[in-house]
Amino acid sequence: MASAPTSGCSPSLPADSESSRRPRLRIIALQSRLAGPFDLALGAGECLSVTGPSGSGKSLFLRMVADLDPSQGEVFLDGVERRSLPAHEWRRKVVYSAAEPGWWHEGVADHFHGVAMDFARAIAPRLALAATLLEGQVTQLSTGERQRTALLRALALRSPVLLLDEPTGALDEASTTLVEDVLRERLAVGVTIAMVTHSAAQAVRLGHRHLRMADRHLVLA
Repeated sequence: MASAPTSGCSPSLPADSESSRRPRLRIIALQSRLAGPFDLALGAGECLSVTGPSGSGKSLFLRMVADLDPSQGEVFLDGVERRSLPAHEWRRKVVYSAAEPGWWHEGVADHFHGVAMDFARAIAPRLALAATLLEGQVTQLSTGERQRTALLRALALRSPVLLLDEPTGALDEASTTLVEDVLRERLAVGVTIAMVTHSAAQAVRLGHRHLRMADRHLVLA
């Protein structure tokens, strides 16, 4: 299992972290013909940051964990192997948010249902998103607004694991700070995050562990 020393600048794990007990997310010999194998364990409230050059396999790794790309091996969530769950149920618990998010409806609000919309309305101002934006059309959103709204959509699922692919890649410094503050709050309540970023500084700020993708394998950063 790859691991890296915790930086003094990185956030501390919550006192009740499961990292010293059964991991929240455990990955065993996860591989495809394109990448891996990957062996990794992450505790509740732990953030893994992954850096590396474009095309090195970072997004592929997250998509394999989310069961969006073909792979072999085992992935466990709180001791439950993903093959024991329907694919759609796994993907609601282990949520992948792409660097270039997809949209299935013309209206922003149509991507949020029930309590998810209540959550979105509460958190949107924290991400500098106007409440009226949630009632508008996806085509009216700027690139940065689409990225923050896609993150909001992922957060609203209240999943125990978030797989975030460049969550601030299109954002300015101020918006990046807002996103990082919200992600720290998710970590503090036990959400596990695996995050791909091109920013080494962000990897240190948010990651309890920082690994690098090289030749389609995870190595110490």
